[in-house]
Amino acid sequence: MMHNIKHVYIIAEAGVNHNADYDMAREMIKVAKDSGVDAVKFQIAVPELVMTKWADKADYQEANTGGDESQLEMCKKLHLKLSDYAGLKDYCDELGITFLATAFDQPSFEVLKELGVDTYKIPSGEVNNLPYLRMHCEKDIKVILSTGMATMAEVKEAVAVLTEGGVDKANITVLHCNTEYPTPMGDVNLKAMAHIQTELGVEVGYSDHTKGIEVPIAAVALGATCIEKHFTLDRTLPGPDHIASIEPDELNLMVSSIRNIQTAIAGSGEKKPSESESKNIAIARRSIVASGPIKKGEILTEKNITAKRPATGLSPMLWDEVIGTAAIKDYAEDDLIEL
Repeated sequence: MMHNIKHVYIIAEAGVNHNADYDMAREMIKVAKDSGVDAVKFQIAVPELVMTKWADKADYQEANTGGDESQLEMCKKLHLKLSDYAGLKDYCDELGITFLATAFDQPSFEVLKELGVDTYKIPSGEVNNLPYLRMHCEKDIKVILSTGMATMAEVKEAVAVLTEGGVDKANITVLHCNTEYPTPMGDVNLKAMAHIQTELGVEVGYSDHTKGIEVPIAAVALGATCIEKHFTLDRTLPGPDHIASIEPDELNLMVSSIRNIQTAIAGSGEKKPSESESKNIAIARRSIVASGPIKKGEILTEKNITAKRPATGLSPMLWDEVIGTAAIKDYAEDDLIEL
């Protein structure tokens, strides 16, 4: 019997892994849909509004794209035009997958509003950006907040800004996250999810930047209700995020694994035989039987009785009560002992 299975909301993060190629972005939507995720997410930005022309690249960005250009120059080459997203949203609607996006600036946010998006993703880098957080304070919207690089105090403050601005706390999911690409396993700190939930009383999840798929699966086992993972059509493509992203076959495996774990942790929590295993109790357990011929009246000892399958007679837990009693009848080898 199934108990309350909590559906894990899985977001396939396309980000800028389309490399500003509209057709590739469409293909990524199709791959995400086929994998069984709930949503595919993009990053929408007018780069000039997000970073100065002097902003350095992160180490991982430099390692993956070289050091000849600024962060701004790199981002300008990676982002689609704001007008492209209406078509991508339509394609998501057509395929029946939720279109999500992180808007990094006001014009991008307005695009999402016009497209009728009702769930907004706040990235880790904006946790301490008060005007940006306030931009998301709209009634009846859902907010998914990533918290890479943040302290608990900063997370609390960000959530307070949202709730004071009118966002219903029940509509906020806070994702534990580590903003290093790829994240070293020793820095994952999955237990922080439980800490966030205890401190804030919100739904929690995990945004993953590790290599592979085992950490998001473990996060679900530890109570994550939302998982976000970067994916790419090909990890060898040029660009900052491909190398820390999973490819389509891994995405499929991650989704099926998460769905299995989601079902596996949904039991009542009571320790008792399940319906499926009950039929095996008699087969796998043992009964007290004669280990050789026993005459009526003979004293039962460890020399003439033993425990063997099946469990259709006296339980071996009654061993001490049987030892020392007289046989109530003649027994042949393997006969069930009776009291």
